[in-house]
Amino acid sequence: MGAMSIGHWLVVLVVVAIIFGPKRLGNLGQGLGEGIKGLKDGLAGRGDDEATAGGRPAAAESERRS
Repeated sequence: MGAMSIGHWLVVLVVVAIIFGPKRLGNLGQGLGEGIKGLKDGLAGRGDDEATAGGRPAAAESERRS
């Protein structure tokens, strides 16, 4: 029982293609791509989110505390 070879992966891919069909696989690929894009956008905007606390700009927070 070693690691899966290329032949094993090909059999798995063929079985998945037969079960789900090309239309559902296309939708799955599209959803996966959108999810990855959303993750990248979220990680890129991480610094902006830290400047705001609870949806308020940092300047509004300092004014509220005064």
